[in-house]
Amino acid sequence: MNVALFRRSIAVSACRPRLTLLNARAMSFNMFDLLPDLEKLKTRRSRSLKDAVDKGMVDQGFVSGFEHLTRPLNSKGTPPNQELYKYPRSTGNDSNLMTDLRLRCTELDKDGNVTVRAGEFQKSDLCAQHGLLPRDLRKIDSKFVNQMPAILVRSHAILVNLLHIRALIEADRIVLFDSIAAPATHSQTMLVYELQERLRSVSPVAQPFEFRALEAVLISVVGSLQSDEEVLVSLVQNLLAFLEESVDRSKLRELLQYSKRLSRFEQKVLNIRDAIDEVLEQDDDLAAMYLTQKRNGNPRASDDHEDVELMLETYLKQVEEIVNHVENVSSHVRTTEDVVNIILDSQRNSLLLLEIRLTILTVGLSTGTFLSGLFGMNLVNSLESHPDAFFVVSAIAFTAIFALTVTGLRAMRNVLRKIN
Repeated sequence: MNVALFRRSIAVSACRPRLTLLNARAMSFNMFDLLPDLEKLKTRRSRSLKDAVDKGMVDQGFVSGFEHLTRPLNSKGTPPNQELYKYPRSTGNDSNLMTDLRLRCTELDKDGNVTVRAGEFQKSDLCAQHGLLPRDLRKIDSKFVNQMPAILVRSHAILVNLLHIRALIEADRIVLFDSIAAPATHSQTMLVYELQERLRSVSPVAQPFEFRALEAVLISVVGSLQSDEEVLVSLVQNLLAFLEESVDRSKLRELLQYSKRLSRFEQKVLNIRDAIDEVLEQDDDLAAMYLTQKRNGNPRASDDHEDVELMLETYLKQVEEIVNHVENVSSHVRTTEDVVNIILDSQRNSLLLLEIRLTILTVGLSTGTFLSGLFGMNLVNSLESHPDAFFVVSAIAFTAIFALTVTGLRAMRNVLRKIN
């Protein structure tokens, strides 16, 4: 009986370290702060077991069953034959962390053939393979959606971030980057097909691959801008034509929404224009765009970049045409808004004039009501029995009402005449 009770007490005391460890993991402080207390507990339990064995209350086999519960700690605070965790344990965010460290890209060679389709690569491998810095990858990472458009020139690559296109152009290949967490979009698929067709087409003027690839990207960007412009401008013009005929509240709400969309589109086009213009202002970057000659050991001088300058100026003019068209439509929208505000102000003024007229009429009627109230009091006077008193008082009341009303309307008309 005593042995059974002793075994139960030993079992309960052996479970206490596990509960203590579980509580320590659940709490926010460091579990190694509890090591002195755990060490004292284990030393006391070891002594109890040794005394029980010496007295013959329990056998040695029973004690060996609890050895895994009473392992002593070494000087480092860890059980023997166990290693410290060199890295943090895996959490639910590990998949997101791995996603942030990778990029998905599609690669085309100089003949327009797809060599890699939607391949996933580590960012470090991409930096080592293409000779880039981590900050360069940030500019073409699709996860960062609020980046400003840019065309960056590096030692042997051109980084392009325009609209939905994030590309890396080298002397013999082009790499298109896409978001790792999203499926391939229709625009990305169409971009690959367009690049294949343009890279495979034979140009009457021989151009290096990097210029053909860059021009294909610019053509896609300008084409996308023109498509969005046609749709948005058509919707805005139809709405303006409707508002010229009649002013409707629902149409005014639509005009507000289209005006915001038009402003965002205008800002987007302006950013692309600024990105191209910024490259054109840097002679060193323009000369560094001749990647093929640089690879062949024949780099261009800083003032020898006529071909790429003419190409960029051509598409800069097209983007500026889109900007001018959008600015004209925005000007028409603002003009229409001003006209609508004038019409609404005129209607508001008409309501105010009506309110003033009613107020003048009310003042005139209140004069007649005042006279009738005087004679309606229960006071004795000499006019109760007069046969013509009612008609005389009524005539005076109506005359007062008419006089005050006419005087008020004339005064209002004179004020309006002075304002106009």
